[in-house]
Amino acid sequence: MLQTKDLAVVILNWNGKALLQQFLPSVLKYSDDAVIYVADNASTDDSVAFVSETFPTVKVINNNENGGYAKGYNDALKHVEEPLICLVNSDIEVTENWLQPIIAEFNTEDTTAIIQPKILDFKDKTHFEYAGAAGGFIDKYGYPYCRGRIFDTTEEDKGQYNDIKAIFWASGACFFIKNSVYKELEGFDESYFAHMEEIDLCWRAFNNNYNTKYIGTSTVYHVGGATLSNTNPRKTYLNFRNSLFTLLKNTDSNLLYKIWVRMVLDGVAGVRFLFQLKPAFLVAILKAHFSFYVNLPRLLKQRKQLPKRPGYYESSSIVWSYFIKKRTTF
Repeated sequence: MLQTKDLAVVILNWNGKALLQQFLPSVLKYSDDAVIYVADNASTDDSVAFVSETFPTVKVINNNENGGYAKGYNDALKHVEEPLICLVNSDIEVTENWLQPIIAEFNTEDTTAIIQPKILDFKDKTHFEYAGAAGGFIDKYGYPYCRGRIFDTTEEDKGQYNDIKAIFWASGACFFIKNSVYKELEGFDESYFAHMEEIDLCWRAFNNNYNTKYIGTSTVYHVGGATLSNTNPRKTYLNFRNSLFTLLKNTDSNLLYKIWVRMVLDGVAGVRFLFQLKPAFLVAILKAHFSFYVNLPRLLKQRKQLPKRPGYYESSSIVWSYFIKKRTTF
């Protein structure tokens, strides 16, 4: 029977002293006897010294380089032995009793490997936050969306998602996973650097017959964009590129057709950015596609090695539903 003491809460940090100063106290206050780690990605500020001096019960893991979210956690979690892991962004505020419902759910079903709590917007606590909201899904062409958030539209939290539900992917902003499963799946794909690596990991978990769940009775608040803003073309590049990586590696059927449709839809997105007078974002999409082509041999090799399982996606296109049919809620 898993208990809170079996949980490692791991916060990845890179030059984030201000965020740690603001948000680490809530994690310490409401995490009972869980083990708290700060995994530092070779920061050049004094955030590590600050943590060691101010929060002496927190264990610090020093990574040798800034490998982004994916490699940063892969490097750090080699030093974590607790059977449950919670990966928490440094801009997350947790709430009282946030852990108990999640620990209880892990004890309910052996096949439950990954769990996400309800993620609300720290800047507007009445609404869901972009990165994860009330649990993630994916459409037939590999586009991710959430209960409570479709593309840039977020819903008000009215208790409509205060449930326990099987989902397809959990947000990396607050991501619980069994340590044994993380190691079995060999962690995150480090080629992603950041963004969508958690979707890839959840997809690989699904293809290995594990389940991912959302627990609506556990709540955290996420600032979002504290490390890389949505207004940064670098984020657009990573999102478009890594989404194509994930689709090619993991989809079970009709690969060429799905990739072709994605190329068309990504092209439409690029033209839309151009009409919005955002040429840097169009360039980011073009760079994402170029990187995808360069990485094709490696991705195809990975695809051949990875197991596949049908039934992962919604049968419709979320792009069609949102932009054409004007569907803005889950």
